[in-house]
Amino acid sequence: MQQAVEVRAERLVTGRLKAMGWTEKDFAARRKGDPAKVKLAAEVPVGTAMPLAWIAERLAMGSRGYLTWLLCRARLHAPSPFR
Repeated sequence: MQQAVEVRAERLVTGRLKAMGWTEKDFAARRKGDPAKVKLAAEVPVGTAMPLAWIAERLAMGSRGYLTWLLCRARLHAPSPFR
């Protein structure tokens, strides 16, 4: 079961890579908090239920804790539909 979830997450990541015109090396070359990486990281759990530790490592975004902070920060600064 977990393998199927990981395969789905990997497909999502590689599909986004292709859509963004990035290569695997771009993940390492770009900063941990790159807005495109944060956006992708926010999409991975929704579609796959992968742990944040896996996402942080796969997208070269530092630790799980730092990724959590980046995602919270992105949500706080996102436009609110109630404004």
